[in-house]
Amino acid sequence: MIGSLAELRAALDEGRTTSLALVEGALSRAKAPEGEGARVFTALHEEQARAAARASDVLRQAGYPRSPIEGLPVSVKDLFDIKGETTRAGSVALDGAAPAQQDAPAVQRLVAAGAILIGRTNMTEFAFPGLGLNPHYGTPLNPFDRSTGRIPGGSSSGAAVSVTDGMAAAALGTDTGGSVRIPAAFCGLTGFKPTARRVSRQGAVPLSTSLDSVGPIAPTVACCATLDAILSGSGADVPAPASLEGLRLAVPTTLALDAMDATVAAAFKAALASLSQAGVRISEIAVPEFAALAGINARGGFTAAEAWHWHRELIEREGDRYDPRVSVRIRRGKELSAADYIDLLETRAAWITAVEARIAPFDALIMPTVPVIAPKLAELEADDAHFATTNLLVLRNATLINFLDGCALSLPCHRRGEAPVGLMLAAAGGQDQRVLAIGQAVEQALAAARA
Repeated sequence: MIGSLAELRAALDEGRTTSLALVEGALSRAKAPEGEGARVFTALHEEQARAAARASDVLRQAGYPRSPIEGLPVSVKDLFDIKGETTRAGSVALDGAAPAQQDAPAVQRLVAAGAILIGRTNMTEFAFPGLGLNPHYGTPLNPFDRSTGRIPGGSSSGAAVSVTDGMAAAALGTDTGGSVRIPAAFCGLTGFKPTARRVSRQGAVPLSTSLDSVGPIAPTVACCATLDAILSGSGADVPAPASLEGLRLAVPTTLALDAMDATVAAAFKAALASLSQAGVRISEIAVPEFAALAGINARGGFTAAEAWHWHRELIEREGDRYDPRVSVRIRRGKELSAADYIDLLETRAAWITAVEARIAPFDALIMPTVPVIAPKLAELEADDAHFATTNLLVLRNATLINFLDGCALSLPCHRRGEAPVGLMLAAAGGQDQRVLAIGQAVEQALAAARA
């Protein structure tokens, strides 16, 4: 089933497959004992998916497909409410919570568009670390170098692997500090983090109400644009690729290029060379505000403060059921006062103004999504200090764009067969369609070099 949404849609339209056949294939892969399905999904919707697929096939046969994703299996991160189910957010602390009374708006839009909800995907507990580890439900392995056992990235870990392993055509995720883009980068997929206000976050367990955004993980930029139009309710067509001739892309030299491993550095350099040959004007710029962000967030930032607000009663009651690596970060928020929080709001507003002015002459920023390839799972499980430093490194570049309240796309830039590397294109808030148009052009320009 692995292919773009457009390819799958064509196969359905031409009668080469059916929605039911796609669903059966996805379920078969998810249930295969030798596969990753047991760690990818916290729940499979077998009978519901089959029933929805049969209905979708009837609608298509009658000539009434509801959208470009009619009949396609889509996975949903276990952060979103689905009517009649308990939303556990990758935790066991919510086992006794009441079932959701209705679908989250993002889920409603997928269902209304004809998507088949194949199941709930595993994630890092309460969407905290960016590495993808989960001690409660297991950690799905990255599709690259599976014999070694590498992390998938997080927090939308199961979401990414559900797509790479053909258990879903696309996945619904969230991104607070890279939780869509990091697993997309590590797993060789495309992930889109929209401007936060673009897609409703209602009905999703929050991590940080200031930083959370809802976005897709899928095979291509056009796939992400299709899903974004549905999730946002914009109904916009997939934007045409931007012209690369004279396009102005800025490489931030402050922080974003630090500590790159050899594989990422080589892939990023090659991508820039390909784009330059295609007519893109690439400039290196200093963004000193990026260097200030670690200090701004030194006491936990919005994530700690706003997570503590949501968790404070649950963690006092069920704290021994939390992953200790998660609970320690949430509890940091207890130490922040109302004055500290207001300071954060004011500091962020000034920071955004300064960064937006600095990047205004350019069409987008371009940088590695993550400065390293996917680390080995066993090493992170065994060493808390290594886990903590790796987590900060993996989150670093992506977090810059969440704090900016911007939009960003991660797309693959590695050669096929090599370790996956993500290339991030980002811009200020509200420029979502422009970033998607640039992303399509960049994807096309890199296609030959990646072959």
